[in-house]
Parts: sequence; C-alpha cells; structure tokens
Amino acid sequence: MLNKRISRLRRAQKTRAKIAGKSAVRLCVFRSNSHIYAQIISADSSSVLAHASTVESDVKLKLANGGNILAAKLVGERIASKAKELGIKKVSFDRSGFQYHGRVKALADAARDGGLEF
Repeated sequence: MLNKRISRLRRAQKTRAKIAGKSAVRLCVFRSNSHIYAQIISADSSSVLAHASTVESDVKLKLANGGNILAAKLVGERIASKAKELGIKKVSFDRSGFQYHGRVKALADAARDGGLEF
C-alpha cells in the first residue's frame, strides 16, 4: 500500500525524468512543516549552484515562522537574486512532487518576480 511520502516521491521522479530529458538547470523545492528549502541544481545534476532556505541565519532573523507563505516568498526572492549573481535566468521548476499550491506557489511566484524564467 502506498503512503503519502512514497506517492510524492513517485510524482517527483516523473518530473525529474522530464527535466533531465530537457537537460535544463532546475530549481528544486522541498518543504517541511517548519521550513522551506530551494536549490538551483546544474543540468547534469552533479552540483548545487545556489541554495536558499528558512534555516539560514539571515532569513531566520526576519521571520517568526519558517513554515508559512511569507517565508516562502522571502526564500523565492533570495534564490532569484543568487541565480542572477551567477548569470542564471532560465530554470525548470521542480516542485518535488508537492502540489503547486500555497507555499510552493508563493516561492515560485517570488522567484519569477525576482527575474527567473520557468
């Protein structure tokens, strides 16, 4: 019998297979109950080019809670600015099997507003 975690990982695997076929840089998102994390991963999936999360000390000072939409927007802005510094403008969005809703959507919208193209 499948549980929620296995179902999410199965959905994530399908998405990653499609992105690997394009050989594109990807913006990968992971959310837990109390934090949200974003990474920009190289096209060959060998290295992390940039990362941002609510665990970072700069972000922690600005937020009372790392598991809400406000925190996701802040992480989206940070990852977009870090990507711009590296000269990355176009990425494929990897939501890691999570529903495109709430915090994941807020992070994606903030990254788009910051200059990233999906």
